[in-house]
Amino acid sequence: MANTLLKVTGLKVAYGGIQAVKGVTFEVHEGELVSLIGANGAGKTTTLKAVTGIQPSVGGDIEYLGKSIKGQGPWDLVKQGLVMVPEGRGTFTRMTITENLQMGAFIRNDNKQIEADIDKVFAIFPRLKERRNQLAGTMSGGEQQMLAMGRALMAQPKVLLLDEPSMGLSPIMVDKIFEVVNDIHQRGTTVLLVEQNASRALQLASRGYVMDSGEVTMSGDAKQLLNDPKVRAAYLGE
Repeated sequence: MANTLLKVTGLKVAYGGIQAVKGVTFEVHEGELVSLIGANGAGKTTTLKAVTGIQPSVGGDIEYLGKSIKGQGPWDLVKQGLVMVPEGRGTFTRMTITENLQMGAFIRNDNKQIEADIDKVFAIFPRLKERRNQLAGTMSGGEQQMLAMGRALMAQPKVLLLDEPSMGLSPIMVDKIFEVVNDIHQRGTTVLLVEQNASRALQLASRGYVMDSGEVTMSGDAKQLLNDPKVRAAYLGE
């Protein structure tokens, strides 16, 4: 069995008195693409924020590479290869595409390899290469999503966490983004994909977890979940 890179056990997160995440447990093994699906407001983004140290948790544990990382800041975790592409992309709008990619490598000092990795990102995203000197803020939402993913890859992630990468994009761009997520995974990156688009997310994944009202209500083989009548009724509009 592959190594468990990320293991979340009984995770609880509260905003004020409201418990947003109520004891969530899941794991991600090396080389997997795991999808975490659920309706808007199910607690998916809050879970990712807790895993990456952005939002403090009030209970449970988060283990990464076999050690508890509770209480560590996002900057510590990025250095260890736990890297998130946030919902809403968060590109540096007044910087060029190339400068954004360089920012993704700010923890590194292997300059020759950084240049080589920028070329690798351009190979995955030819559209970024064409516009390498364009300001990020002048790009479309889909292009900014590509840039946010490329920037995260520059940090050499061991586990890449993607929060709603298809949100707000045109159908053509959604196709492109899922294609790229699959490509990144096929190239050897372990991925945890959080998505409202349950059908697409489960088609890509090996395993899936379904979240509802702050809890994991179902989990298992992604293809089985995709064909489960309850999942189809709740998330695929059938």
